[in-house]
Amino acid sequence: MFKHIKQLQYTVRVAGPNPGLANLLLEQFGGPQGELAAACRYFTQGIGEDDAGRKDLLLDIATEELSHLEIIGTIVGMLNKGAKGELAEGTEKEAELYRSLTGGGNDSHITSLLYGGGPALVNSAGVPWSAAYIDTIGEPTADLRSNIAAEARAKIVYERLINVTDDPGIKDALSFLMTREVAHQQSFEKALYAIQDNFPPGKLPPLPQFSQVYYNMSEGGTVRGSWNSDKTFEYVDQPQPAVDGGTGEASVSLDAAQQSQLDAMKARTTSDPSINPVTGAELGSTGPIENTKPDIIKPKT
Repeated sequence: MFKHIKQLQYTVRVAGPNPGLANLLLEQFGGPQGELAAACRYFTQGIGEDDAGRKDLLLDIATEELSHLEIIGTIVGMLNKGAKGELAEGTEKEAELYRSLTGGGNDSHITSLLYGGGPALVNSAGVPWSAAYIDTIGEPTADLRSNIAAEARAKIVYERLINVTDDPGIKDALSFLMTREVAHQQSFEKALYAIQDNFPPGKLPPLPQFSQVYYNMSEGGTVRGSWNSDKTFEYVDQPQPAVDGGTGEASVSLDAAQQSQLDAMKARTTSDPSINPVTGAELGSTGPIENTKPDIIKPKT
């Protein structure tokens, strides 16, 4: 059960209207790293979780992300207040109104015109929110790692938003939201490492002959570090196909009828490397046609 409390989780003070900044903030409202994506990710994970502790954690953080969505949406609405009234009442001349909406060199006019100044479930480029942003796979050791990464990405976006505004009230609110991403990341890490067997993700063990091998798959400028020189790894400098010791060729087992049909198709569509036919492109070329002799074209038999 949800119960909405009318006061925001964090007090928001906006110095004045700024449609351009409002548009940028939509990245955290309807964008892939935004609060709605986070709330839906953790809420759906929590609903399907069987561990009581993780279920409580996921639903708590999902609910807080909805609170953050409300904060961002409120800021967007306040930044668009001036444009909302001007658009509704037509108090400015057309040119001045258009200039005030687009002066930031962005698409803030889309938000103002189509959504009446309110927050829309789109990102800063106007792309609609998508459930494809939710990457839950239903395995806690995989989902918690994804959640940790999601919180890290969201923190970076908040940092960048803080850097593009000089409004102290907005900086303060965004700093709070950024900090909560760090807190959530720590909680998810604790939950991950509370699972005793958390690596590798899933149940099936990896193949031991390949699980601790590092293949050097590029030439030139090789850098060795703990990721490829630690005692954990066997370093293979020049891996050759196939690393399993086989031929590296693909094969499939067919019954007699299937093999006969496949052989017939191969015979019908086989290429003759001795032919050098004149092509339509060559006939239409403005330059000379070289090494093309129609007399060597072999007719079908």
